[in-house]
Amino acid sequence: MFRFEELDIWKLAVEYANEIYDLTKKLPMDEKYNLIGQLKRAALSISNNIAEGSGTSTKKNFCSFLDISASSTLETVNLLHFAKIRHYIVEEERLRFYNKAELLVKKIRSFKNSLK
Repeated sequence: MFRFEELDIWKLAVEYANEIYDLTKKLPMDEKYNLIGQLKRAALSISNNIAEGSGTSTKKNFCSFLDISASSTLETVNLLHFAKIRHYIVEEERLRFYNKAELLVKKIRSFKNSLK
């Protein structure tokens, strides 16, 4: 088993990305190469950076990957705001993802602080 597979933040990030992927199925197909693609890439980037960072040789490098992971989470929040403005999703959906993203960012930052 790889180190990242034991991390709760990685598990949460994978779950979050999976839910984002499900959400994108209901977005308009004319957004396939814009909003949908960007949202999927940002969501998947969260767990990817946790996994990649766990394999680095220093805590400082791992922390850099965790920063990118948190930033990707915030990117999904921004994209979901835009999806709401465009009336692609309702406010309840946006808030559900917003709350999950907020928890994920807090846990990523807390884990990062534990490494220092």
